[in-house]
Amino acid sequence: MMWTPPEKPSELTENRLVTAIIDGTFPAGTNLPGERDLAAQLGITRPTLRTVLQRLARDGWVEIRQGKPTRVRNYWEEGNLAVLVAVAMHASSVPPDFVQNLLSVRILMSPAYGRLAVERNPQEVIHILQDLENLKDSAEDYARFDWKLHQKLTILSGNPVFTLFINSVQGLYEVVGGAYFCHPETRAHSLGFYKSLMECTSQKDGEAAQALIERIMRESSELWQKHFKNRNIAAG
Repeated sequence: MMWTPPEKPSELTENRLVTAIIDGTFPAGTNLPGERDLAAQLGITRPTLRTVLQRLARDGWVEIRQGKPTRVRNYWEEGNLAVLVAVAMHASSVPPDFVQNLLSVRILMSPAYGRLAVERNPQEVIHILQDLENLKDSAEDYARFDWKLHQKLTILSGNPVFTLFINSVQGLYEVVGGAYFCHPETRAHSLGFYKSLMECTSQKDGEAAQALIERIMRESSELWQKHFKNRNIAAG
């Protein structure tokens, strides 16, 4: 049997504080409780708390001010990629518009990496799409296939920045995908996309693939708005 090692106190504390910041327990612009009180609330030692706060400050969550209370930063404006990773891992706490913002970024990025992948490695793209034969009509299978397709397209594009970005939001992508593909309408929409992308790739037509992906991503965003606007995705 494989046992999952328990979280270290510092890791558990960091996770709790990030969750409290995201869910508004400690709103942006406010001060955290004093070191002694916060350590007591969290059930940890003050040295452990200092270590955690240093890491949170490095990633843009808080600002440590000498002789003054630690301030919670506006992490949407002052954070970095580590903040994006953390937010993606806290799907139950993110505001509804975050998913829509993420979809907007995908509309901008995916046509670019899709075209590059089709132009640079058409046979590899076809190989991925051939797995459609084994795709079951379930939300779980569609979410898994869609993630694999987009992640592989970023790799095949030859630009690792695309891959780093999409990998950073994998946790949220899986949650969103699982909810999105619960609807037969969305699965049918994506199935049509996969088949059309196969046609573009077979013809090695990167320009057509780019136009197709942009249209499909916009339609997917509209379907998300239709079925999930203002809904807690973690609630299913």
